Amino acid sequence: MNLEILRQHLLNKKGAVEDFPFGPETLVCKVGGKMFALVALHESPPWLNLKCDPDKAEAQRIFYTAVRPGYHMNKRHWNTLVLDGTIPDEEVRAMVDESYALVLQNLSKAAREAAGLAAEKEST
Repeated sequence: MNLEILRQHLLNKKGAVEDFPFGPETLVCKVGGKMFALVALHESPPWLNLKCDPDKAEAQRIFYTAVRPGYHMNKRHWNTLVLDGTIPDEEVRAMVDESYALVLQNLSKAAREAAGLAAEKEST
């Protein structure tokens, strides 16, 4: 997946903001102050960390060789996707959507309100 298309998809999520807390080579996307995606821009090919349901995480790792346990993350709840073209773009988008929804559903009411998402529990 093209990095600019990925970035647009990440930032099109309601309340999503980008940040570079680890330096200019690592894009972090957050909703309500909580990370739902991390993109290692300096890697070749780039890779993407996403939050995921633990059961789906295991299945994705089995199905796609480019999906690995989350690098520097809780490996039960995060996957790293190597963006080498072997995972279809539609599947990458679906995984991003799931990561966003998982983070959003666990935000406190105050965090949802602060992000302009007061009435939402999950949205993709």
